[in-house]
Amino acid sequence: MKSFNESSVIETNEEDDLQKYETNSKASLNMIPLLLDSWKPCRGPRANVKELLLKLRECLGSVCGIQWYGFAMLGVLTAILSFLMDLSVAKLLRAHQWLYVKLEGHILLQFLCWTLYPACLCAFASTFSHNICPFSTGSGIPEVRTMLAGFEMPHYISLTNMFAKVLGLTCTLAAGSTVFLGKVGPFVHLSTMSGAYLDKLFSLIQGKKKEEAGTEMLVVAAAVGVASCFGAPISGVLFSVEVMSSHFALRHYCPCFFSAACGALTFHLLFVWSGDGETLQALFKTNFPNALPFYPLEILVFAFLGLLCGVLSCCYLFGHRWILKFTKTNRVCFKMLTTEKGLYSGLVVFFLASLTFPLSAGQYMASKHTTKQLLTSLLDSRQWSAQSHNASVQQELESLEWSSSGNSIFLSLAFFLLMKLWMLVLACTLPLPAGYFMPVFVWGAAMGRLLGEGVAYMSSGGEILGPQWTSVNPGGYALAGAAAFSGAVTHTLSPALLAIELTGQFSHAVPILLSTLVANAVARSGDRPSFYDALSISKKLPYLPSLKKACPQLPSTPLGQVLGAKLVQLQKAAGPAEVQAAVNNSSEAQIPVVDSNESLCFLGFVLRSELLLFLHRCQTQCMEARLDEVCSIHPNSILVSPHNTVEEAYGILIVAGAQTLFVAESGKLVGQISRSEMKQILESLAKEI
Repeated sequence: MKSFNESSVIETNEEDDLQKYETNSKASLNMIPLLLDSWKPCRGPRANVKELLLKLRECLGSVCGIQWYGFAMLGVLTAILSFLMDLSVAKLLRAHQWLYVKLEGHILLQFLCWTLYPACLCAFASTFSHNICPFSTGSGIPEVRTMLAGFEMPHYISLTNMFAKVLGLTCTLAAGSTVFLGKVGPFVHLSTMSGAYLDKLFSLIQGKKKEEAGTEMLVVAAAVGVASCFGAPISGVLFSVEVMSSHFALRHYCPCFFSAACGALTFHLLFVWSGDGETLQALFKTNFPNALPFYPLEILVFAFLGLLCGVLSCCYLFGHRWILKFTKTNRVCFKMLTTEKGLYSGLVVFFLASLTFPLSAGQYMASKHTTKQLLTSLLDSRQWSAQSHNASVQQELESLEWSSSGNSIFLSLAFFLLMKLWMLVLACTLPLPAGYFMPVFVWGAAMGRLLGEGVAYMSSGGEILGPQWTSVNPGGYALAGAAAFSGAVTHTLSPALLAIELTGQFSHAVPILLSTLVANAVARSGDRPSFYDALSISKKLPYLPSLKKACPQLPSTPLGQVLGAKLVQLQKAAGPAEVQAAVNNSSEAQIPVVDSNESLCFLGFVLRSELLLFLHRCQTQCMEARLDEVCSIHPNSILVSPHNTVEEAYGILIVAGAQTLFVAESGKLVGQISRSEMKQILESLAKEI
């Protein structure tokens, strides 16, 4: 016992000597700058400020943990960024509309104004994003999901990426409904970047490093991104659970709700203070009847709407996967997307804008409306088809742009659905920052509106469906269709809750949820990949849940087939020479220890820091020592077999938070898998698709 205490004291003294040695070496390197700039101004005031900051940290920490202030700041900052972006986009859209109206009477000039304005904005967004940070294009959700799975992707959370994403997304949204893209995905990405830097800041304030804090902040940021876009905190958290995290830890639950609530509250307050609202209310105002929101038999119609949206979502997802494959196999598209991204975006957007020109085909698609105006008009509770003979209602419909040329409501809605479906698929190939959730949400609302108008038209006289169906609300069908189609495309149920939070219409909660469930059941049949899964597969990201959708047999690959041949290990009786060779040949934090190189009986692992201390002791004391005499061999609680699958090892790494897994068979060490090696394994499996 005495010898053990003496050895521990000696080891502690050696650690202190090693730290002093490192400190002295760093001080010697910085000696010249200190001598050159030995005088610093305002030493007294700076010391007072530092003391006040330390006292403030102690006071704030006594109320609650410092990290909770970081969660609140994340929600507030993301909401402010969302509001400022909406404000800038609104001004750019009004400028476009003003210029278009001023050119009335000059068709050619109006056409050029309508087409060149969004084409130039999107061309600039593509060129700027590619030159500043090539990783800023697209949605960003597939990359964030990969980072939440534990894989490091530092380029996607850099400051240059944030700057390029903000400016590029603003230009994309300013193109209006011509391009028909949104901001949900990029804003989740932007929120994640903000969370990463806030996590570093508060780690410095706390004066310590937390290995799991970064992951927690990223999970919280995913929920804040959605909450700050729509002021919907509950659906934002549910979106983070369903889409972003393959394994959601319950310890993230309260931070997600707290930060999302802070973001949603800030967003609504800014909305009120800007004069766009009178009080904290739903983002989209609706006037659904509360006395009898829907008839009991209408549940069957809502279920049919979910079935229809599920089938159409399969068609949309098939077209999306096909266009992603086409852009990689077609030489012209691949070359333009590789070298001439600005030109490609300008040409595609000019083509889309030409089709939506209000004096041509655009008059059938309400092309003058922004995305928000489109959704607001589709959620109108009045029966357009049944009251179109009324002169006042017809005038209001013309102001809504759905019947501006005296066309049938059914023709306008059907033409809008047909054209926007393939136009949205084409717009998904644009190499610029853009979101894809809100467009499918609006498209689903148009689908529900068409069905609702059909039911209202059949029940207008009470002759076909009976007198009890005369007060059918087409806006309710539009809301259910929006949730069902967007939920089927993303394979989630959170759009059902989002639809309720956006409008405040809890009276339609049951039919909305029913439609979303039926649509999800159809879309998930056959294990088809969702929209975000298709993007992950196309980009060959090491995200196993997406790879399973593309090739189900790949995750069942045994670990023995993918283990590397090179394995650095140490014998328990290893000397300084063997330890030095292991340290030089391995960069892992944990190095396995075996009984001997002949038996390969796995004993545990030793930390790299302890090996460095062991080498320092041998060098300073000029002695030969054995590994097991100086370093502690830590037992390993988690072992996997070479017969275990890649999916099982992936789940252990994610759930247990382990950095390294050791593979043993019958007690003999076979190999090890770290997070970096798992990433390489998944990347190699993705290349086989």
